[in-house]
Amino acid sequence: MKHSYNYKKKIFSIIELKKIYDEMFNSQIDIPQFIGNEKLFSGIKHSIYPPHDNKKIIGYWHEGSEKDIINAINYSLSVQKDWLNLSFKERISIFLKVVDLISGPYRDKLNAATMIGQSKNIFQSERDSSCKLRDDLKNHIDFAKKIYKKKNLIPLNYKGFVVAITQFNFSFVEIPYWIVIMGNVVLWKPSEMQLLTANVLMEIFQIAGIPDGIINLLLINIKKITNVGLTHTNFGGVTFKGPIKDYKIILNKIKKYIFKYKTYPMFLGKTIGKNFLLVHSSYNSKKVSTAILAGAFEYQGQKSSSISIAYIPKKLWKNKLKKILIEKILSLKIGSPRNFSNFITSVIDKISFLKIKLYIEKSSSDKKSNIIIGGKCDSSKGFFITPTVIETNNPYYFFEEIYSPVITIFLYEESNWKNILFLIKNSNKFITGSIFCIDKSIISSVKKKLYNLNINFHY
Repeated sequence: MKHSYNYKKKIFSIIELKKIYDEMFNSQIDIPQFIGNEKLFSGIKHSIYPPHDNKKIIGYWHEGSEKDIINAINYSLSVQKDWLNLSFKERISIFLKVVDLISGPYRDKLNAATMIGQSKNIFQSERDSSCKLRDDLKNHIDFAKKIYKKKNLIPLNYKGFVVAITQFNFSFVEIPYWIVIMGNVVLWKPSEMQLLTANVLMEIFQIAGIPDGIINLLLINIKKITNVGLTHTNFGGVTFKGPIKDYKIILNKIKKYIFKYKTYPMFLGKTIGKNFLLVHSSYNSKKVSTAILAGAFEYQGQKSSSISIAYIPKKLWKNKLKKILIEKILSLKIGSPRNFSNFITSVIDKISFLKIKLYIEKSSSDKKSNIIIGGKCDSSKGFFITPTVIETNNPYYFFEEIYSPVITIFLYEESNWKNILFLIKNSNKFITGSIFCIDKSIISSVKKKLYNLNINFHY
């Protein structure tokens, strides 16, 4: 990212980041809910531990109740009018202050929280918690300005509250900031794996001057928020990013109660799915290996754009690509993000670890697949899984939805190019695809054949 901070050239910044990391790592934090002007410590506590050091408890978070949701709704609605009555310029200035705090005094604290809570290395945490979050806020501010100039296009507010349900593996949280800027109130339900950074963000929001109750932090499960928040008459909308099963639960709940709401609700939903890499025989092996390395193994393969499957010509794979890829994987360092030279850290939690481990064990016993490198799973210290490459000749084996440092290589004969397109077209699992080919006419042909799929193409 162009705004990324270069820690390699800033030795004093590295020292400061390590200091903050160690302070957070060796502390005992209690993370409450933020509802209105209160921090609520329910006493129903759950442990917080770094995924890369799963025996180390660094604090606790306090679980909320359905009553807390109702209280948050009532408080939010009671202050919404005052927030809306602030001038648009005033609301913009508050969020610009948030941007300044993220970019400046809170940068290292956000990065350290991301490294500890989500086991991201120093550069990944910088791109996620600082750069992406700041850039996203700027985009939301610009978007709000455009809406404000065209008030006749949509209503300025939803006359109710908006629920924000954010994803498990990123500190960059997709809170609908532009909706808040337009005068709305939000109930934020973060993932349990985001709580260290969520707590820091709430501190930033308060210092920047966002009034109490405009953004509320609820530490509850998704079932409670859908049962209470999405059935309330003042429900105005929801933003969501996560698994397709949760997406369907939310959508069905809104459909069921659609005539109960005082205003027509907004639903901005994104699901996470599998991503493929399609390689033509004309492409450079070194570039493909680099793409696989970054696309499949960075962030431990636990991001929505990670590559799960690569369709590669047999000849290209056997001549150079396989050897180059194995050599690069062997050069990767694995361990705690506290060691800034480690590229691979742990997967996000025990549930992910066990699911990935089972997937790898299944592959090792499958006669139609072969693990050519990796496959080691060790949870004795943290949830570590080595970068794993699986070869298979079973075109339907790898359609299970899994987010991991595992990539499946399906080898095909060059003469079967059209059959690969047929497989992709009929999988119904992919959300993103990358085409590696130097022939523009072939790229154009692929796009035409897959035109009716809801896929983002990169080429």
